Amino acid sequence: MCQLLGMNANVPTDIIFSFSGFARRACEHADGFGIAFFEGRGVRCFVDAQPANASPVADLIQSYPIRSTHVVAHIRKATVGSVKLENCHPFVRELWGRYWVFAHNGDLKDYHPALHGAFRPVGATDSERAFCWLLQEMAKSHASMPAPEELTRTLRELVPQVARHGTFNFLLSQGETLWAHATTKLHHVVRQHPFRQARLQDADITMDFAEVTREGDQVAIIATEPLTVDEAWQAFAPGEIRVFQHGALLPTPA
Repeated sequence: MCQLLGMNANVPTDIIFSFSGFARRACEHADGFGIAFFEGRGVRCFVDAQPANASPVADLIQSYPIRSTHVVAHIRKATVGSVKLENCHPFVRELWGRYWVFAHNGDLKDYHPALHGAFRPVGATDSERAFCWLLQEMAKSHASMPAPEELTRTLRELVPQVARHGTFNFLLSQGETLWAHATTKLHHVVRQHPFRQARLQDADITMDFAEVTREGDQVAIIATEPLTVDEAWQAFAPGEIRVFQHGALLPTPA
């Protein structure tokens, strides 16, 4: 399976520490990677069909501290679609005058939804087809950007229609809110005051967050598997959607 990494923060933050551990997982997931950073309404998206632990693009990400409040990253293990640049996540599309970024972990069997209008896949992955279908149906349900609670209710109706085809772990963001859904494995942790040290699970690297943060900072990290060994990661329940804004987990809407 692929690997997912997301960040949602209330202040611009670099993701070098988490991405350094995340990139090590490319040893088992070597069919490409990608990472997207929101900057206001804009988004920087870097993808490469080379593995993250060998890609010059990944080296750039780890050496150049891009600061963002929303990040979505993906390490690919190809199951549907060959190892090509157009099949690398995250995928980016426009809806309601905002960029949307999506990354998926899992397999969708015999998934060929009816697509029309502006949302068509460029590559050959089941993931991009699912993203296009979600945006298409979201656009049918709402004429303009709804509140996060309202869109969460819509996603609760749409996501099971995709997930019945297989494993549908995903991250979805428009640069203000991050939605995360788990069919199987997904975890999150919120880093906030008082900040402490954390050590990566995949590399011998320790970070003292108290040295690089202020008291009001808050950062939520979402990952397929916990990235650190000494933080209280919270596992998603199967079928659960969690919504993050300003570095915090939002209450579940009724």
